[in-house]
This record gives sequence, structure tokens and C-alpha cells, in this order.
Amino acid sequence: MRIALNICLYLSCTFVSATLISDSCQIQGHFKLNGMYQGGDFIIGGLFEVQHLKVFPELSFRMEPEQPQCEEFYMSSFQQAQTMVFAVDEINKNPNLLPNITLGYHLYDNCLKLVVAFRAATTLISGTKNTFSNLNCTGPPPVIAIVGDPGSTHSIAVSSVLGLFRIPMISYYATCSCLSDRKKYPSFFRTIPSDAFQVRAIVQILKYFGWTWVGVLYSDDDYGIYAAQSFHQEMQKFGGCVAFSEIIPYDNHRDIQRVVALIKASTARVVVAFSTDLLPLMDELLLQNVTGRQWIASEAWTTSPVLHLPRFVPLVGGTLGIAIRRGEIKGLNDFLLRLQPDSNPRNNMVRIFWENMFGCSFENGSRDGKKMCTAEEDLNSTVNEYNDVSELRASYNVYKTVYALAHALHDLMQCEEGRGPFTGNRCAYISNLQPWQIVHYLQKVNFTTGFGDHVSFDENGDALAIYDVMNWQPSSDGSIVVRTVGVVDEGATTGKVLTLDEDALYWNFETEKPPRSVCSESCPPGTRQATRKGLPVCCFDCLPCADGEISNASDSTECTVCPNEFWSSQEKNHCVPKEVEFLSYEDPLGISLTTASLLGTCFCALVMVIFAHHHNTPVVRSNNSELSFLLLVSLKLCFLCVLLFIGRPQLWTCQLRHAMFGISFVLCVSSILVKTMVVIAVFKSSRPEGKSTMKWFGAAQQRGTVLVLTAVQVVICAVWLSTASPTPHKNIQYIRSKIVFECAIGSVAGFAILLGYIGLLAAVSFLLAFLARNLPDNFNEAKFITFSMLIFCAVWIAFVPAYVSSPGKYAVAVEIFAILASSFGLLVAIFAPKCYIILLHPERNTKKAIMGRTAEKK
Repeated sequence: MRIALNICLYLSCTFVSATLISDSCQIQGHFKLNGMYQGGDFIIGGLFEVQHLKVFPELSFRMEPEQPQCEEFYMSSFQQAQTMVFAVDEINKNPNLLPNITLGYHLYDNCLKLVVAFRAATTLISGTKNTFSNLNCTGPPPVIAIVGDPGSTHSIAVSSVLGLFRIPMISYYATCSCLSDRKKYPSFFRTIPSDAFQVRAIVQILKYFGWTWVGVLYSDDDYGIYAAQSFHQEMQKFGGCVAFSEIIPYDNHRDIQRVVALIKASTARVVVAFSTDLLPLMDELLLQNVTGRQWIASEAWTTSPVLHLPRFVPLVGGTLGIAIRRGEIKGLNDFLLRLQPDSNPRNNMVRIFWENMFGCSFENGSRDGKKMCTAEEDLNSTVNEYNDVSELRASYNVYKTVYALAHALHDLMQCEEGRGPFTGNRCAYISNLQPWQIVHYLQKVNFTTGFGDHVSFDENGDALAIYDVMNWQPSSDGSIVVRTVGVVDEGATTGKVLTLDEDALYWNFETEKPPRSVCSESCPPGTRQATRKGLPVCCFDCLPCADGEISNASDSTECTVCPNEFWSSQEKNHCVPKEVEFLSYEDPLGISLTTASLLGTCFCALVMVIFAHHHNTPVVRSNNSELSFLLLVSLKLCFLCVLLFIGRPQLWTCQLRHAMFGISFVLCVSSILVKTMVVIAVFKSSRPEGKSTMKWFGAAQQRGTVLVLTAVQVVICAVWLSTASPTPHKNIQYIRSKIVFECAIGSVAGFAILLGYIGLLAAVSFLLAFLARNLPDNFNEAKFITFSMLIFCAVWIAFVPAYVSSPGKYAVAVEIFAILASSFGLLVAIFAPKCYIILLHPERNTKKAIMGRTAEKK
């Protein structure tokens, strides 16, 4: 921008000084520039890289500097310049495009130097006439637009100046993404996709092959720096990482060796290079035998023949790159071969071409002994880059650029007065055409070439992004040939941006397959990525998901927690329903407890049968046989209530299990309590002072006491079930990997009162039986009751801590065990001695025997 301001200030001062002196402007001097010229109604300017200026003349500011002498002639670049000439000629012959208008051209060689490109650009926009007397500045400008410059750095500088005057500049090869900034470069267009598109195309290739760990090399210029910046950003979006990023050194051998050492040490097997000159680096890589790398070429060197020598095949064979779209231009080859030099000094570029093509000179007495050129030499006898039209890429872009200008100018001429796009609905006037008016129509250009490619510009002046994917393959002569193996088209209607012919690809590896280039291998499902400290996100360890978490995709960054009723599979790659745990009848523990319950029930039934068969014997009749039968029934219910605790919990089983358990045990313990009280009452009635005791504690009172005590438990259960009934509950807190299907007690207070009431009756029974333990032998049932209640209390005291500490179904098993143990304890302690006498010693089952023992003791 500073250069632009200086030039504007210089031009303004020159113009003012000229107007003060005379009525005409006089050019201050001429630059020595090589070019081609043809007149016309409208002139299109052009800047091309035809020669190379190696040494610029010294600027001492004490004398007028010497004119630079450009060297080295590039045939491919001259073909591009001639393509512009061909396009202008073709348009002029087309009656449907710009009828009655003749286009001309004025081309200059920038000699690959910015200073020359600037001189050429200012010459084009200011004109080459020595004087200019029409100070009203009417008529067409010297050039309506400039085709070029091919270099990004040149385009940045030149377009900064042209943009001030809104002079359109359409580059066919400048790709720097910075040129898409419409604020800085308002009149810049290009028919080659921006580096932003180029980088996205390269990332598409990396993504296609799964290459997430790559190195980046780039040139130390606008092209390389901006491309590398865009590449870093796109890699982050893609999820890939850059292993190293280095500027490519050119003339510093130590820096070249450092970069080579970095490439050798890196684990990245893919290297992306944004540059136009890789030869010094490749020579060093070849010297150190650094092979086994997959190179990705930017469009700047994909089709460059510099590295196509046989010696580079082991190094860069198999390179994948993107190239600007190849096209076909009918009639171009014949046009190129019809070229003839002339003596017009404005066409000296053609004379220079002719001298380089045939090794001759148009000057007499050439110092280097070259033969004289006759202009009769035959171009058909030559084969080189100039007449090779098989790979028209840059030339095809030049062709599209000229046609874009022609279509813009054609649309401008079709404007109807009163319906124009400018202020007051006015149209542009051919007689007083302004460059900024062409910018307006260029922005709206939309046409299709003869090759079938669509040409238009977006709001930033960028062309549609379409690239050919190229592959470097060995040819029969040992050199490298570049073949098209795919297309990257961001405007594809199918939605498939990258299309590759994998069968046509050549891989320069022993496996003949694409290499793996990742910092860390992919994490399989069931694991997650854990980034290594201090390294990019692509470098990670694979950690298995925690229990209860899964990852069902590769390279997951996080594991997903399974829903509450699900658990992770063994592979941790999907959720499976949690195992529902409850004490079932099929479970070995359930079978054992069920068997014990049924055995207890059978034993109770057996004792009842024995007692019923011997109901008239003294052992059965002593201490109220009715209470004995009631106690056996309650014990049977205690054994049977165990079955409600086994099996899948349901609402009715949850409600009945504790209610039946509580009522059965109260019935049992209350029967034992009444029996104990009967023992004490009988003992007291045997004494003279207590003869009236039994009349207050007869059979009716005994039944009534049992019923009242049991009724209290029934009321407790009824209130509990009606206010906070136990319900089936899936508990996921005990064991995270399982669902414990249990009965939630509903009300802790209700359950505590139920157990507390049983404990109170048991404690009273134990206390009374303990006090009556020393009664005479014929009333010795109190001893058995004392022992049975001791077992009962011991079991239920031990039950509490065991129940609390047991997980899942084992808590239910502990409760069942307590019921069975206490029930068996009562059954054995109270009824086993009586069955023993009844069955094994019937001689003792007489009133005389019982009374006899008492008499003997007396």
C-alpha cells in the first residue's frame, strides 16, 4: 500500500507540474519491457512470466539506472501468452460475441521480478504515448483490464494500485487466499481457485486415506505462508494434526540438512509441500536416502517437470497432488505453429522466443557465434513445452480469463438505456468506458467454455473450485509421468467432493498400498482417547471405558454412560440390560431355602399327626393341648411364609410376605407366652394359697389372650399396608452392574413396629420362662420354652447386622434363614422332647410315671 501511495503521489505531482507548464502531458521516459501488441477498439493488458531476471541493475541514485536484461526463456509461459493472443483472435472472429468490436492486446514479460511487474503494470494503465493533450480524459483507457499477474506476491502489489482506480485485474495463476479480501483488492478476480480451496482439496485427500499425522513444508513467500496458515486451520477442522511445519530453505545448506533431519526423525509418513522450488531439498533427501514418505504436492509443483528425472523416482514416485483443471482448446495447436516473427519493436517477445527456439539471432555479428535467424524456420519440426497442448492447465485458465472479459464487455454492450445497473438506471457508454464499470459486469459473468467448464466468480472474485488429482508414476524410460487419477469438485451436484480411481493409483511402497500416517493408532470401540500431555490431539493413548460406560465408535473422545437399567457389555462397545437379581426358585440358594421351608412344614404336619394320634396321652394333654396345636399351626405358617420371599417380587407378594411373617410369628410367640403363663398358673394353683388361680386363666382366657395379642399385630400390619405399602422396587444402588429386584418396605417405622412387637412378646416369654425354669419336673416344659426362646432371641439379634451388611438377594436370604432358624429352634426345643417320649418311651407317657417322678423327688 505504501508503494501504491508513493506512485499515486508521484503521478499526481507529475500531472500538476505538466499542466502548469503546458496544455499537454509528456511521458517522462520508457521502461525497457519485452512484450507483444495488437491494436483494437479495446485493449486487454497482460503480464506473463516468460523470462527470468537473475541480477537487477544496481541503483546508486547518482545516475540513471541501466535497463534490466532478462534471461532464461520459459516456453510454457510463452505458450500461455500466445493462448491469450489466440483467445483474442478467436473472439474477434466470433460474430455472436462482441459484434462490431475488435479486441486488441498488449502483453508484457514480468521477468519473475516484482519491480519489472510493477513497471509493466504502470505502463499498461498509463499508456505508451509520448504526449497526451486531451485533459478531459475522454475515450477508452489504455487497457480495460489486465490478465495476470501469475504470481501471488506480484498480484498483491499490483492489484493494490489497480484497486485504487478500480481497474480489473484477472489472474490465471495467483492462488494466495489473501487476495480474496474484497476490501483490499476490490477489482481483483482469478480463474484459478484460491489456496483456501486448494488446501481444502488437499485435506479431502488426507481425509480419504485417513492420514491424520502429516508434516508441512512451505516456501517463504506469500503463496507458501498463507497456504500453510490455511492448511493448519483446515487440519484442525478435519481433526488431523501437523507433525512439523517448516519453511523450505533454498541456499542455506545447514538449514536444508536441519529440515531433512526433521523429516527423518518424524513419525509422519505423509509430507505436504506448498512451494514452487523443491530441488535443493530433494537433492539432500536423495543424498541421505530418505525414502518411504508419501508426498502431497500443491498445484504449484504437481505438474512441474523439474523432479521427473529417473533419479527421483525412489524419492517422489507415487506423489499425489492437485493440479488446476486441464482443458482442451480447439485450434490452439495450429495457431501456435503458425507464429511468425516480425520487425515491430512492440512484438520483440516473439523475436526472443524465435531466437531461443531455434538457437539463432536476428542481430548481425552475434557475440556468441549464433547463426542468423531467417524467420523461415519451421515450428513443426520442434517438440517442446511450447507446442505441447496435451496438458493445458495454466494456458486453459488464460483462455477462460480472456473470455470472461469478453463476456463482461458483451453484457455491458447489451444494456438498455433506462434499465442500466448504474446511478439513474444508466448504462455504460462505449465511447467513455470506465474500468470500474467492467468490474460490475465481471462480477456477474456466467458462461460455459467449449470444453464444458462453467465459469463464474463468487462475491470475492474467486472462481469455482475444481482440481484434477494427479499421481506421479514411473514411465517405461525410468522417468516420472504425471497421470490424472481423480477430481476434486466442490461444486459437484452429487455432493461427492473427491472422486478417485484407486485402481489407477501407484504407491511407491513395498506393500503397494497407501501408507499409514497417524500419531496414534485408532482407538477401537470400547475405549476412549486420552491425549498425551504436551502433544497434539492426534497423539493419544487408548483407555478402556469404565464399567457402566461404552463407546460404540472408533476414536471416541469420551465414553457414554449407559442408562440406569443398562450396563456395559464385556467389550464396552454397547449397553446390555442389567442382570435382574432376586432370589428365585431356580437359584441354588433359593432351592435350598425352599427345601428347608417345605421340610419344616412337613415336620410340623408330622408332629401334628403324632399329637393327634396320641391326643389322650398325658404328655399331649399336659399344659393345654389346644395351645400346642395352635403353636404347631403358627409354626407351619412361619415355614410357609418363607415361600413369599422367594421368586420375582410382585405387589401382592411384597404386601403379604411381611404381613404373614409378622402375624405368624406373633401367633407363635403369643402361644408360647400363654403356655408359659399356664405353667406358672398351674404351679401356683398347686399351692394352698393359689387354688383359685386357674379359674381366672382357663381355656377361654388362654384363647382370648392369644387372639388379642395377634389382633394387635394384625392392626399394625393393616395400618402399615394402608399408609405405606411395600412395593416391588428395582434397586440400582447396591450393585451398579445389576438391578436388585426387591420389595421396598415402604415405611421403616411400620416395619420397625412390626419387628419390635414380636421382639417384645419374645422378651416377655423368655423372661417368664426363665423365672419358671426351677418348677417341679412334672411342670418342666418351662425349661424347654426357655431354651427355645433363647434360640429365637439369639437368631433375631444376629439377624439385624447380617441383614444390613448383605447385598441384594442375600439380604432376603438372611431374612429367610432367620425365619427358618427361629422356627426350627422353636419346633425342636418345644416338641422334640415330647415326641421322644411319645414314640420311643411310651412307658413314660402316663400320669403315674409323671407323678411318680414327682413323688420320688419328694
